[in-house]
This record gives sequence, C-alpha cells and structure tokens, in this order.
Amino acid sequence: MKVALGRLGWAPPVFWAATPQEFWAAFDDWVSVNCIQKDAGALSGDEVERLEDMKRRFPDRAEAPMPNRAT
Repeated sequence: MKVALGRLGWAPPVFWAATPQEFWAAFDDWVSVNCIQKDAGALSGDEVERLEDMKRRFPDRAEAPMPNRAT
C-alpha cells in the first residue's frame, strides 16, 4: 500500500480496487520508467575488493555515548 500510494501516486480507492496483477503490472512499469534494477545479483569480485578497500581506509568508528539529559 505504501508503494501504491507513495511511489505510484494512487488514491486509496484505486489501490483497494486494483487486483494484485494490476498492482504488480503498474509497479513493474514504474520500475522500468525509473531505471531501477530488480534482482541486480551479487557483487562482482572487483566490487567486493573495492568495498573491502574502502572498509580498510574508512573503518567504522565507535559511536560517542549520548549525553545523559535530565528531564
């Protein structure tokens, strides 16, 4: 419903009147028009290597503790 009302711009009555087949057809068209890859697959070896390099160069830092705020 969130996709139909938000991304597809359907009004609630349109969503509730649509069949599942109509919804998925509209969603597939929306995906195609917006150049979104469905099921892009696994990362290639080069992509994994680049990510590992980025992880080494930019390691996660521990989050600073939140200050204790009195209410």
